[in-house]
Amino acid sequence: MTSPKTIQSTLLAASAQLKNDDAKLEAQLFLQYALKVNHAWLIAHENDALQPNIHAEFEALLNRRLHGEPMAYILGCREFYGLELMVTPDTLIPRPDTETLVEAVLGKIPLHENDEIRILDLGTGTGAIALAIAKHRPQASVIAVDASTAALEIARKNAENLNIVNVQFVLSHWFDNLDNENNNVNQFDVIVSNPPYIEQNDAHLTQGDLRFEPLSALVSGVDGLDDIRQIINNCLIHLKPQGWLMLEHGYNQAELVTDLMAQTGLTNLETIRDIAGNNRVTIGKNPLIVSTHWD
Repeated sequence: MTSPKTIQSTLLAASAQLKNDDAKLEAQLFLQYALKVNHAWLIAHENDALQPNIHAEFEALLNRRLHGEPMAYILGCREFYGLELMVTPDTLIPRPDTETLVEAVLGKIPLHENDEIRILDLGTGTGAIALAIAKHRPQASVIAVDASTAALEIARKNAENLNIVNVQFVLSHWFDNLDNENNNVNQFDVIVSNPPYIEQNDAHLTQGDLRFEPLSALVSGVDGLDDIRQIINNCLIHLKPQGWLMLEHGYNQAELVTDLMAQTGLTNLETIRDIAGNNRVTIGKNPLIVSTHWD
């Protein structure tokens, strides 16, 4: 008779199968998910035997990973800027690089600013950027838009789960549905976006997690800049005087994005590096001057 599989033996076998730098951690996360326990419990009970049904659930999760499916889709969640977010295949998986964009926005909004601050997040996906900003700047009013009804539903659920109430979600393709019934243009102190920016023939689209993510959230024309051009070309009418446009882009697109912003008339252009040292975020200011708190 085969001896029962223990937590320790199961983790060791799974780690050997995964064969990646995070194999041990991934195996632990799958077993924590199947057992509905935390990491400390798992370590304290490593010699416990696993029930057959739990082992079967664990093996199913492991097989999905062995076929390349992203951890975030298998577990249904991903941490971003200290927030636990629900993630599905309808949304892009939030990445640490994008926290650079959140930091850039927060750096332009004083924590104790009393004036109403209006922020627009274009292409919100899971709501990661909008919710992180809203959480850390509760005085701000954030509008998060996406062209996907499925993605917006996930973003709404994330807001509810996190009890973040200063975000409004709008179905819109970029700026299209933002203006009100009186044809007045909505204007914002900050417009922020992590738009699609991968070239349509980029080889990375057939590798790793990108194989499973929605193409509409990744690809933007031959050079990857179609959506960035559309946002930049239409931003000034939606930016308050001295307001900021802040865009995430590919590591090799900073110069092109800077040129596009300059051609549109944005000033105070700056590119910010991500945690890996890559050019990741470019920002520019609406040069129209009024009495304002922006610096």
